[in-house]
Amino acid sequence: MLSIPGRPVRTCEGVSRRELMRIGGAGLIGLNLPDFLSMQARAATPAKSEPKTSGRAKSVVLVFLQGGPSHIDIWDPKPDAPANIRGEFKAIKTKVDGIQVSETMPMLADQMDKITLIRSMSYTPAGLFNHTAAIYQMMTGWAPDKVSPSGQLEPPSPRDFPHMGCQIARMMPPEGPMLPFVEMPRPLQESNVIGKGGAAGFLGKAHDPYRLYQDPNKEIRLDDLTLRPEVSPERLKDRFTLLKGINGSMKELDKAVNSYALTEYYEKAYDLVLSGKARDAFDLSKENDKVRDRYGRTTFGQGALLTRRLIEAGTRFVQLNWPAVANGNPEVDAWDTHAANFGPLKNLHCPVLDRGLSALIEDMDQRGLFKDTLLVAIGEFGRSPKLGVSTSGNTNSPDGRDHWPYCYTGVIAGAGIKRGVMYGKSDAQGSSPADNPVHPTELVATIYHALGIDPEMEILNDLKQPRKLVEGKPVYGLFT
Repeated sequence: MLSIPGRPVRTCEGVSRRELMRIGGAGLIGLNLPDFLSMQARAATPAKSEPKTSGRAKSVVLVFLQGGPSHIDIWDPKPDAPANIRGEFKAIKTKVDGIQVSETMPMLADQMDKITLIRSMSYTPAGLFNHTAAIYQMMTGWAPDKVSPSGQLEPPSPRDFPHMGCQIARMMPPEGPMLPFVEMPRPLQESNVIGKGGAAGFLGKAHDPYRLYQDPNKEIRLDDLTLRPEVSPERLKDRFTLLKGINGSMKELDKAVNSYALTEYYEKAYDLVLSGKARDAFDLSKENDKVRDRYGRTTFGQGALLTRRLIEAGTRFVQLNWPAVANGNPEVDAWDTHAANFGPLKNLHCPVLDRGLSALIEDMDQRGLFKDTLLVAIGEFGRSPKLGVSTSGNTNSPDGRDHWPYCYTGVIAGAGIKRGVMYGKSDAQGSSPADNPVHPTELVATIYHALGIDPEMEILNDLKQPRKLVEGKPVYGLFT
């Protein structure tokens, strides 16, 4: 199981979001979630000057392949390049004439007519050669300001820029009783730096994602969204009705000063817990075996299926992380293929990615979810075109590939994105963009733009200094 256990923690920044969601029997009506909802609204209410959400997208799926998968060996094969660049895998045709992918992705090849391949993702490192800093940039749309020469960062801080999902959930809360932002099945992590770029930062912990750090291929425990056994739904309803009656009999002044006065936040908490909508979305037993098998009985595959269910239930932003530490062991679970590239990709990672991602694309398209859901699948960078070289100071085996931020590939689909095309292209060796380079911050800006959120809107950082929402500008050429 990939669950990362933890006890309730109070820090100098306040209680964590997960602690705030430990509900069932606590307080007057058995909930402490209302306090969280109230704090969330007070923490960062959008300014009146912020633009209305008029984009085609209403929700976002981010499939984040932390660890940096090799673009040449997956999305952007180079069959005519020298052997020490093209590697061991052959290129295969896809459903779209003129676009090839690696033989490691046969199922995705059949879904190519539904997506755009961005083969010109690129940035020049500025202390961003390692995973953590690159992840922070991809999640927030901002380069970190404190980076060691190796690219390592400080641990997560309340001064960090917010994850884009936190901003999106703040500006576009769900229309019904549903979790706004869910991250699973494990945190963003490189070595002992855990969660950098994956939190609300200076927005405050009330805007952190709901973190399901469990293996969705196993039984999921939802203690945070479940009443304690001694508090039945009927008992909670009785308490809610009583409290509502007390609140209605109060004078306005009493309501303003009484900490137990019923507010809209209690109502939201009540709805979230008793509606069962969130719990039902997490219940994969409601899917038939054929569907579950199509996604693959793996942590990633069942996570992809759970992602689709959460979007259907009304979650605004779902982030499905590759279920491995970014710099983990490639022979077991990681994309960080310094020591070995071809064996792990062929036998472990690509079959799982190919099945799970292609199933998610196919399923979302068939269910009409691409009408207003944006899907992005990407890592923090690619891998070096030449085998066995060192580009980041790491040691690489003769068949290993090092970090390569100068050119890599991302997948994007839905919400007005062109279908069955390639945006940008890499050079003959996959080492740099041949045209239309896309910076990670521009991709983040594109996500905001798809939702109708102005990427250049002004926000205030932790020092109350005005900043743009994101450093980059949208890539308008990706849209129809």
